[in-house]
Amino acid sequence: MINKLLIISLFLSGVGVFAQQRPNVVLIYADDLGYGDLSCYGATKVKTPNIDRLASQGLRFKNAYATAATCTPSRYSLMTGEYAWRQKGTGIAPGNASLIIKPGRSTLPGVFKSAGYQTGAVGKWHLGLGGPEGPNWNGEVKPGPLELGFTNSYIMAATGDRVPCVYVENHRVVNLDPKDPIQVDYKQKIGDWPTGSENPEKLKMKHSHGHDMTIVNGVGRIGWMTGGKAALWKDEDMADVFTSQAVKFIEANQKKPFFLFFATHDVHVPRVPHPRFVGKSGLGARGDALLEFDWEVGEVLKTLDRLGLANNTIVMLSSDNGPVVDDGYQDQAVEKLGGHKPAGPLRGGKYSAFEAGTRVPLLIRWPGQVKVGVSEAPISQVDFLADFATLLGQTFNQADSPDSENQLNALLGHDPTGRSVIVEHAGTLSIVQKKPGEARWKYIEPSNGESYSKNTNTELGNNPKPQLYNLTDDIGEKKNVADLHPDRVQQMKQQLDKIRNKKAQ
Repeated sequence: MINKLLIISLFLSGVGVFAQQRPNVVLIYADDLGYGDLSCYGATKVKTPNIDRLASQGLRFKNAYATAATCTPSRYSLMTGEYAWRQKGTGIAPGNASLIIKPGRSTLPGVFKSAGYQTGAVGKWHLGLGGPEGPNWNGEVKPGPLELGFTNSYIMAATGDRVPCVYVENHRVVNLDPKDPIQVDYKQKIGDWPTGSENPEKLKMKHSHGHDMTIVNGVGRIGWMTGGKAALWKDEDMADVFTSQAVKFIEANQKKPFFLFFATHDVHVPRVPHPRFVGKSGLGARGDALLEFDWEVGEVLKTLDRLGLANNTIVMLSSDNGPVVDDGYQDQAVEKLGGHKPAGPLRGGKYSAFEAGTRVPLLIRWPGQVKVGVSEAPISQVDFLADFATLLGQTFNQADSPDSENQLNALLGHDPTGRSVIVEHAGTLSIVQKKPGEARWKYIEPSNGESYSKNTNTELGNNPKPQLYNLTDDIGEKKNVADLHPDRVQQMKQQLDKIRNKKAQ
């Protein structure tokens, strides 16, 4: 086993772990995957055998967190080691947003690249592209992943429900015909392509709220686009395209150390899985997308086995935020939920300050190094940068990544304590605190935002009064005990304020 003394000695020597045979790392990052969506986390209405295999061969975390209840800010924190709420412009990004991470700063892929790794980004990006003027879809699309530490990238700019509906490989839109240039606008309609609001008869999936702008592949999107017809993706093939690119990256770099960030589109809307998955779950399009995601994971695991790389590869699986069922399309995900509970025992979901907004699945497998079983240790994705910098004997700029702590021993299963304080972001801020010998407490700061989203049927957790929950006894956050514990409320408020006002060292 890699123990703390070994890691410290290797770090101090400047050699890093396994100087002759450094572990590959594959981070599989799902989209909108809930705490209760996987059978290894207790789901009974859907089976995820490939993911269950990963869990049985590695460590499953019960208290792992994305930093935010929505995609862009959680991905920002993952990549930078900095809470997104510290920086303006890190909310949910439109498809034509400029790159929101400044090139030259410390990043997660940068840590691996500095250690001599090949680094690949495949799948959903949603951190913006291009300079202040935005992306140039018809020329070089930069800066982007390659300017942040990735050596290769094959991505979509934002989400499947936002234009432009094209893939970007490194600095170029894939299959773009220069005679048919792409135009994108998020303020007004451009071109003469049909829209969901004007031409509902052309939709193969109707919208429930929003998503009524330009129609691509029979699906209404957020934003307007025209041009680039030869480059348009087909939603049904997206999982196959991204998975094949992930496999291709692993195959191309099998003789070198590599880091692969495989950010799937599933189970985000629009849920248009490949026909071989349609109807197979019995739970509608969202359930079918879960099966598709499990298949994607299986293909990565099979590739590692086939190439003899499994024993020297760290495989991690997590999600950018919690689940949502109806997120804008009439895909029968609600009607066919069939008793499945995407959030498991947790309250809320995507967009929510309650636990289901940010507490997510986390699995890690590293044969012979990671303890097999279940961990109660609190883990935050903001720490991955410091964790892998420690593992590889690399340094990073603490001013760039002020919130990233070294929790490597907890991540490997050798420390049951983990983080003492977890910060959650869903418009308002919350903290979860666990002191030795005490219960796990959660404080949600007062907020005047809406308490409930009618569009997504989600409790958002906003309340003008402070909220305090004993998560050890009340994992579902059913009883606000703030009035019963004013001293604890004050202590946790001060702790949150201290973190909020923290200055980089």
